[in-house]
Parts: sequence; C-alpha cells; structure tokens
Amino acid sequence: MREILIADDHPLFRDALRRAVMQALPDALLHEADSVAALQAGIDAYPNTELVLLDLHMPGANGFSVLVHLRGQHPGLPIIVVSAHEEAAVIRRAIAHGASGYIPKSASIETIVEALRRVVDGDLWIPPAAHGTAVLKADEAGAAAHVAQLTPQQLRVLNMIAEGLLNKQIAYELGVSEATVKAHMTAIMRKLGVSNRTQVALLASHLAIDADALAGDVAREAGA
Repeated sequence: MREILIADDHPLFRDALRRAVMQALPDALLHEADSVAALQAGIDAYPNTELVLLDLHMPGANGFSVLVHLRGQHPGLPIIVVSAHEEAAVIRRAIAHGASGYIPKSASIETIVEALRRVVDGDLWIPPAAHGTAVLKADEAGAAAHVAQLTPQQLRVLNMIAEGLLNKQIAYELGVSEATVKAHMTAIMRKLGVSNRTQVALLASHLAIDADALAGDVAREAGA
C-alpha cells in the first residue's frame, strides 16, 4: 500500500487532491498536512511515505524553501508541487529544485490523475507549456544548497525571518524562549555562511516567488 502525504492549507483543494489520488491510486493510504510544521511532523510520523503533494504557499512556507529542504533531507522522496502559480518560469524553477512534477491548481481531476500516475511510475510531469530547460541562477542555486542543510526547526525560523518577524514573535509562534531563537539564528547563520540577520533574509529571498522576481524571470525568458 502506497503512503501519500497531501500538504495544502485549503480544505477544499485537499479534498480535490484526495479524490484524484484515490482515482489514480485506489489502494493508497493518505495523510494530510495544512502547514509546514504539520508536513514536517507527518514526514517523521509516516517514514514510509512514497509521495508528497506540496503546496508552495502553506503557512510557514517561503517560496521554494520547503521543496528545497525536503529534497535535501529526503533525496529519494518524489515531490509534486501543487500551486496556483502557472507561469512557465516558476514551474521550471520548481523542477530545477528537484520536484518530480508540477500541477497547477486550475488543472482538471483528469490531469491530476495523469500526473500522479506518471510520477509514481518514475516519470517527470509538467504542463506542456512549461517544457524546456530549467537553469537556476547562481545565487538561487547557492541559497538552495545552504537551506537544504538546515534542520526542520531552523527552516521554520528562516521562513519567519523572511516574513519579517522579530525574535520575540518567532519565540511566541514556536513556543520557545528568545534564547532558543537566538541559538537557532546562530546555527542558521553558520550554515548559510552569513554574519547577520539582514543577510539571512536576503539569502532566503533568492528562493521566494514574488512579483518582482517573477517579472525578472519572464523578462529573461522573453529575451532568450
């Protein structure tokens, strides 16, 4: 029996994914997560998970950081990104970061079923319009290599820093002391090879999916 983890914070879309999985893989055992923390707990609780369906915009996520981290910590685990972003540049970046597939949230149940079956069979699946070579910029590839080394808790702290939270706010969200947050910060800076909080946030921004970065990607494709 295949164990599959659906990680998405929208109940209605989780239900749509659940129905698609059951249609594509009737014998699958499904687990669900609605945040990055729940996803990390699920990976630990269900070590036999064979496939993750990952929303890029769950609470606690920042762009491709969770994908990058999962790929670094579990290199053999297939991950299909499920996202509202349908731009070819974003899809190619996800594949370059190690995703085994990319399903736009506007996709039909039939398309999702096809994608699931293809990835489970060991193939790569992306929308036809996004086919092409995926090449990461040097700063993004470097950021990914560093982020992959973080522990799950350090990743959560990193993403909160990227969101602009202060140490006191991070401590409250994680239910730990500020001293613990500072210890995480020290470890994060060491692993990322930076010396201050601003540099941590800047490095995290290389993995973000924001309007400015997306506009740059589209402009580069247009000029290619």
